[in-house]
Amino acid sequence: MSALGFKIAVAGKGGVGKTTVVGSIARIWARDGVKVLAVDADPASHLHSILEVPADRVPKPISAELDLIEERTGARPGAETGPFYKLNPRVDDIPEGYSAVGADGVRLMVLGTIRSAGTGCFCPENAVLRGLIDHVILERDEAVLVDMEAGLEQFGRSTCRGVDLLLIVVEPGARAVDTGQRIAALAKEMGVRRFAILANGVRNSEEEDLIRSMLSRHTLSLFSSLPYSEAVARADMLGKSVFEIDGNEDWMRSVKRLSEDIRSLLE
Repeated sequence: MSALGFKIAVAGKGGVGKTTVVGSIARIWARDGVKVLAVDADPASHLHSILEVPADRVPKPISAELDLIEERTGARPGAETGPFYKLNPRVDDIPEGYSAVGADGVRLMVLGTIRSAGTGCFCPENAVLRGLIDHVILERDEAVLVDMEAGLEQFGRSTCRGVDLLLIVVEPGARAVDTGQRIAALAKEMGVRRFAILANGVRNSEEEDLIRSMLSRHTLSLFSSLPYSEAVARADMLGKSVFEIDGNEDWMRSVKRLSEDIRSLLE
């Protein structure tokens, strides 16, 4: 398996930096000549900023494309159209038609909110979004990176089993590690083939040792870590991509090492 076909989902507690991780890996791979689709499946994320997609070109969330959803399912979200609509609408043309190309050629697609199966939601927008996430994970031939919400409920079991790697991002702190442990437990339950835990924003060896110790209580291990980066913090404060910030060399080297670690794990 080459990076060309990697399908990676990235999850973690809000604020741990998973969006920056997703965008950075995507751009590193694209610079290596890999065709990359970055999927923003977290309603609170700002993946477009890492990919340097201007605000006026950020794709509208698919969940808000009411005409598209009605065309594909036969029902308009929010309208009194009755209980019948297509459960398996055509979605294979959506990534090209409803996305934008950012820096280094990374293509960005924004999903919007995928309501979890546990909410009892049977709605046309969910049919499109679930079909779309299945398509990009199970059928696309390029590398796909999905920036997710904390849980896996948005994914069906077939999608979970199709993901090559679930990267669970934690930061130094009990709450983030606890969230990571819960995601790992859910991943096992849903049949994810492989998951790995990444510590982000680690300032020193003591913090890394603490994370390892907290994970070991749940019989989990640490796959890799990224150091705390002033460049990332400054980029976040300015609303820019870390790729635009002076002094980002340490961050770039760290992400390249992580990319190599991922390739080694999956190949």
